[in-house]
Amino acid sequence: MLDRIIQWSISHKFLVALFIAAWIGFGIYSLANLPIGAVPDVTNNQVQVITTSRNLATEDVEKFLTYPIELEMANLPGIKEIRSISKFGLSVVTLVFEEDMGTYLPRQLIAERLKIAEERIPAGFGKPIMGPISTGLGEIYQYIIDVKPGYEDQYSITDLRTIQDWVVRRNLSGIEGVIEVNTWGGYLKQYEVAINPERLKAMEVDLAAVYAVLQQNNSIAGGSYIEKTNESFFIRGEGQVKSLEDIENIVVELRNGSPIYIRDLAEVKFGHANRFGAITANGQGEKVLGQVMMLKGADSKGTIDRVKARIAEMETTLPEGIVINGFLDRSELIGRTTFTTVENLVLGCLIVVFVVVLLLGNFRSGLVVASVIPLSLLFALSMMYLFNVDANLMSLGAIDFGIIIDGAVIIVEFIAFQFSKSSAAFVGLSKQDKQLEKDKISFTGSSKMMHSAIFGQIIIIIVFIPILSLSGVEGKMFRPMAEVFSFALIGAMILGLTYVPVVSAIFLKSSVPGPKNISVRLLNFLNQVYKPVLHWALDHSKAVLIAAGSLLVGVILIFSSMGSEFVPTLDEGDFVIQPFLKTGTTLTNTVETITEMERILMKFPEVKQVVTRIGAAEIPTDPMSMEESDVIVTLHPPSEWTTVETKDELAEEFKKALEAIPGMDYEFTQPIEMRFNELITGVRADLAIKVVGEDLDVLLQTAEEIEAAIQGVEGAADIILEKVDGLPQMKIEYDRAKIAKYGLNVEAINQVVTMGFAGLSAGTVFEGEKQFELVVRFDEPYRKDIEHLENAAIQLPMGGSIPLSELATISYTKGPAKISRDNTQRRVVVGVNVRNRDLQSVVDDIQAIVKTKVTIPEGYRVDYGGQFENLQQARNRLLIAVPIALILIFVLLYFAFSSARDAFMIYTAIPFSAIGGVVLLWLRDMPFSISAGVGFIALFGIAVLNGIVMIEHFKSMASRFTSLRELVTVGAAERLRPVLLTASAAALGFLPMALSGSAGAEVQRPLATVVVGGLISATLLTLVVLPVLYVLFNSRKTNTTLPLPNKGALVLLFLLAPLAFSWAQDTKELTLEEALTRAEKQNPLLQASQKRLESVQAMTGTAWNLGRTEVYHAQDQNDIAENGVFNRVWGIRQGLEFPSVYATQKNYLKAGQRQEEARLELDVRALKKEVSRTFIQAQYWMELEKRFDYLDSLYVSFARAASRRLETGDATLLEKLTAESKQKEIELRKSEAQSEKKKALIQLASLIQWESEGEGELTISSKPVILADVNSQEGHPGISWYEAGKQQALFQTRVEQQAFLPDVKVNLFRGTNLAAGSKIYPGFEVGLGIPLFFGAQSAKVKSSKSVQQQLELEAVNFQSRLESQSRALQSTLAQQLSVIQYYETGGKQLGDQLREQAIRSFAEGEIDFIQYVQLIENSQSLDLQYLQAKRDYLLNQLELIYFTIS
Repeated sequence: MLDRIIQWSISHKFLVALFIAAWIGFGIYSLANLPIGAVPDVTNNQVQVITTSRNLATEDVEKFLTYPIELEMANLPGIKEIRSISKFGLSVVTLVFEEDMGTYLPRQLIAERLKIAEERIPAGFGKPIMGPISTGLGEIYQYIIDVKPGYEDQYSITDLRTIQDWVVRRNLSGIEGVIEVNTWGGYLKQYEVAINPERLKAMEVDLAAVYAVLQQNNSIAGGSYIEKTNESFFIRGEGQVKSLEDIENIVVELRNGSPIYIRDLAEVKFGHANRFGAITANGQGEKVLGQVMMLKGADSKGTIDRVKARIAEMETTLPEGIVINGFLDRSELIGRTTFTTVENLVLGCLIVVFVVVLLLGNFRSGLVVASVIPLSLLFALSMMYLFNVDANLMSLGAIDFGIIIDGAVIIVEFIAFQFSKSSAAFVGLSKQDKQLEKDKISFTGSSKMMHSAIFGQIIIIIVFIPILSLSGVEGKMFRPMAEVFSFALIGAMILGLTYVPVVSAIFLKSSVPGPKNISVRLLNFLNQVYKPVLHWALDHSKAVLIAAGSLLVGVILIFSSMGSEFVPTLDEGDFVIQPFLKTGTTLTNTVETITEMERILMKFPEVKQVVTRIGAAEIPTDPMSMEESDVIVTLHPPSEWTTVETKDELAEEFKKALEAIPGMDYEFTQPIEMRFNELITGVRADLAIKVVGEDLDVLLQTAEEIEAAIQGVEGAADIILEKVDGLPQMKIEYDRAKIAKYGLNVEAINQVVTMGFAGLSAGTVFEGEKQFELVVRFDEPYRKDIEHLENAAIQLPMGGSIPLSELATISYTKGPAKISRDNTQRRVVVGVNVRNRDLQSVVDDIQAIVKTKVTIPEGYRVDYGGQFENLQQARNRLLIAVPIALILIFVLLYFAFSSARDAFMIYTAIPFSAIGGVVLLWLRDMPFSISAGVGFIALFGIAVLNGIVMIEHFKSMASRFTSLRELVTVGAAERLRPVLLTASAAALGFLPMALSGSAGAEVQRPLATVVVGGLISATLLTLVVLPVLYVLFNSRKTNTTLPLPNKGALVLLFLLAPLAFSWAQDTKELTLEEALTRAEKQNPLLQASQKRLESVQAMTGTAWNLGRTEVYHAQDQNDIAENGVFNRVWGIRQGLEFPSVYATQKNYLKAGQRQEEARLELDVRALKKEVSRTFIQAQYWMELEKRFDYLDSLYVSFARAASRRLETGDATLLEKLTAESKQKEIELRKSEAQSEKKKALIQLASLIQWESEGEGELTISSKPVILADVNSQEGHPGISWYEAGKQQALFQTRVEQQAFLPDVKVNLFRGTNLAAGSKIYPGFEVGLGIPLFFGAQSAKVKSSKSVQQQLELEAVNFQSRLESQSRALQSTLAQQLSVIQYYETGGKQLGDQLREQAIRSFAEGEIDFIQYVQLIENSQSLDLQYLQAKRDYLLNQLELIYFTIS
């Protein structure tokens, strides 16, 4: 196959040239239209649900807004994580979904559930909405509305906000790629009716009446139309207020013939809404900020360019003196990272070309190889365009042209060598004959070398498959790199089959290089160095292997001591400083403090602008309190810095300067980094120490202990405890007795509080197209203090008014400032940013301190999140990906050489390459990161290529040499040039990336360092160690075996180990947790359920069943061709269903899979319930056996005593007979308990697959079983089963409905005959199969809909049964618990006292035997009742926990 492609290419040079021209053209087109970004968007698939209720306190927000939304969203399909933040007036719930669900399906599912959630939220408390469809990279452009010098007095901050909302924002909306333009800061203009409460009270006017009047006098109406003559006159009632005067003149009521106007009760003026955020800039005071948010998946650079173009267009239409000052522009970072990428590619390309020309010694050969570089890059760009892969730092940054051109180097080097050998044969040939001869040599050389080259390239591509399988953050970051690298390599493979043989045949010279050729001289020098080293290595093979092994052990020790981090931090060029003020600080004070900070920072010559975002924006996707802020510091380029050299030094200088502001903590981060951390993990810091539990006070106390304990950890900077408490409140506690006395209600009083102090919208006032709220509230002087709240007048139903303080107690209190929840559990975070040290080492130190020095209360736990969470997840995935890559390499090598020995020899290049990679990381003081891990995966694929070249050459020479040593010496010397050429080109191609200090190089540097260091060590050790291994493995000398005693000891050890393990198992008692774990793993019924699920999962692949392809032959003697002979027709026919059918079938099968998953969960529940029930029964009978065993010993000793007493005459025969009968009775009951215990243990052994022969007798723990208190209705798999069943029925209906769609049939054929003058007559048919008879199919659709309705009704019934059984069980449990509590608090003590007193009294002769027996039986009855109640309580608890309804 490959040979035919090469032969065709050489024979059709002009077509190959056209093909390459089209290749170049499409590549350039793709480059011009490729989406360009700075870094991959690693934000997970999430949706924010935002609810704003400006008047609710934090606890109320959690209770009435956050909790109902979380409850509704918890059972959505595909949901991975739920996080929430509840603050004063704001709830933000973040829902993280599986990536394969896409962007819009989760939003559709959430929209459906939000309607249900809204019903649970009380009226007027807010309406939940979904946040914009954006990501962590969404904030692409931020600007402030600024005023030119000289115009400062013309525009207030309210005017700037109005310009932003109604001019700038409207113009920027609708741009392709822009999903939202968010507003931050300024005052939102309102028409304010500022009520004077004293006048209101004096005139005895109800505040609610004023509000109602304003609503009633601001409306429009329509009266349809009236026809008059030839025209229709439409009736329009214009009753809206248009000015302050219109509002002032509204009549509240008519009293004694005189109207009371609004102006008599209030001042009507322009006001503003209560705000929860502000913007300051450059120490100049307040500004207004606009934040352009990009649609998820849009082209960053293209969108920014369009935004900036629109802003440039707007400049002429803005009000005079207004300017848009863009201060945070993502395109600047894109420009810097793009420059880094292009710089690395260009330098790498130049270095590779130089190395190739130097070692080939032929300028033309070097140019041929170098031309493959831009062509393969253009192919990669074309594939990126077709597969929608963005061009950014990671996707393009890892292309190593040295690796890409390996195949071309091998081919061109061999063809040039063959041309040189055949130069004498070309003498005397004509130009045409000479070209034919060169074509033959090109074909032969390309064919021979391409097989080796393509195998090596396939190995590299396959090694990248595990990287393509990565998911999560690291998958989004590194998968584009693997895709683009594979694209470029595939392009190089295609060029090696077509372009390279053609240009080699045309352009390469056939002259022999002279002795003074630089390549010849260089190789002679290298051979002179290499040959003595190789001879020494072959003479001292043991020393060489021991040295190599020692190096490997040393590197393992070095690697174990290296730290680790997730991904090196990308230097974005800007700072974000997060100052932490006292909780409850007013917005005014925050603005003043931040403005002072800005003035200090602006004194640094490195600072370009300082803009601060305080509190929450209009759309609060980033919820902050009024004392929280993001100080965004944009910097000049580092080349212009004068006081410091690095960003870390600048951060320290900032901290020193900011010490002028006392009592403030700071956290330093970067804009994108901060947003990514917050969106992906829910916190902004590199490391989040999460204390999870229920009580906020306990959480805070534990978090404070952790914060204090970790202060001295090296590398732990910016240790900040999340502000969760201390929010100042004025608390109103109503006296319901007084409210009832005056005939009032709480709602009416609350309305006065809300309307008077927060303000209530009574309508809208229009100014042209602009809209402003008409708001009623108390005038500002009357809503400033607690006294104003106490004196608020409440109108009485019978006339008159009383102050609010008469109806309620109003006091100052402190409340929670913020309540954060992870997966519906409260948590408090201690944030830590890591500087000058790797993340893993800092976490290890902190975990050790928390474990030893901090006491975590029972029921609470500590989790570690942030970047560390990403690191852990990525490391776990790499622990799977790397071994898979290593196994794939070995399998491919084995199939290539059909020899495990040869495959192993080549495989040694992998540990040898790891030596260099680890050592170079260590020398450069770089921790292990995910970037380095991906570098190792790529390195392992590249490292084996040299071994393949070497071993293949040795094997091809085997027939020419009798001496193995001579074969290796000559073969290694001949392969020195190609080995050095491929390795040096690959290593030096990554050199610019490894040494780069440009923007974004931080992420690429570890990857390039690993590859460069690894290739150096792999090449050196391959040239020395691999020949030694080849001689050892292929030597005819018989290796000495291990001494027999050692083998015998080893065999004995392996035989005894299982016995020892079995003995250890026999002595262990089985706990309930172990039984449940074992049952899940080994129960055959559960395994059968899992296989059933696997079967259903496999069936989802049948959705795209295209049916059989028909191949046919036909003869029709009526089909006469032009030569007079009838045609024979060959054809291929394929039928297809309508395309949408396959997707619907896929959804139907997926729903079936989800239903089977729920069924498996039900089976697991049933199994756990049965195992737990059997375990509890076994424990119950075991306890009974112990009790009866004690009573048996008691009665046996008593029967003996009675017999002796009868013999001495001290007792009657009746006493002896009674004693013996009671002893026999107890013995029978003990035997019954033993029998029931044995039955229970047999049943338990069957459930958990316990093998007595191999594992010994089953014994269970006697420790009391404690079952978790779980509400089984939440997340019950039965509900999921019905939900999936409804989905399946829905899709089944759609499948049946789509049977009405036409089928598509395609037929391709060609006809010809065998007679002279025949031609080929190709043809095709395309047809539609249209269903004309709908009766049967309509019945199927109707049946499917009935099934759907049936399942919906069954689901409702199931939910109802769940709830009723839950209530019944909880009632039973309460009754049983009271019995248990009675025994444990007093009953047990009473039983013990009865038994002890009976024994003592009988011994002393105070009671007779009959009384003694009665007392013992009473004591026994108490014990048995307790055991039975305890068992029944546990069994009912099981029913509640595992809740299975048949």
